[in-house]
Amino acid sequence: MEQSVIAKSTGNKAIDPKEAYVLVVEDNLQNLVLIARLLAFIGVRRYEWKASGWQVLEFADTMPRVDLVLMDLHLPYEDGYDALAKLRSDSRFAKTRVVAVTADANPASMEKAKNAGFDGFLGKPIDPDKFPDQIVKILQGHSVWDLGFQT
Repeated sequence: MEQSVIAKSTGNKAIDPKEAYVLVVEDNLQNLVLIARLLAFIGVRRYEWKASGWQVLEFADTMPRVDLVLMDLHLPYEDGYDALAKLRSDSRFAKTRVVAVTADANPASMEKAKNAGFDGFLGKPIDPDKFPDQIVKILQGHSVWDLGFQT
């Protein structure tokens, strides 16, 4: 079953991928490499990587700005929900687009992510054919909620 929803604009201004600053919070190196390659494919030149949710707010604060956070939900030390709460508690990141990227891709997890305040949801495994377009749409100010391919 495949479920994908692209909602109307979130009200955030559109950002050209070539100008975007992206923070990837991912503890799996293979997933990070895939995400980094797909971000480069759409022209993202500036991305940083954090392998855990621990101190993600402090890490984000070292970047010139953060336009998009791609956040795994299951992370060591602090999970994606804790990291999101900390980002949202800081006025500098309160409006930053934060998208859950998780292997825990099911309707209940997607609903939990919505209720927690995530701006989108991308199920793993990441679909390299869809992911670049999804990120472009998110940077254009749309929210994408996609469980990905489920058997």
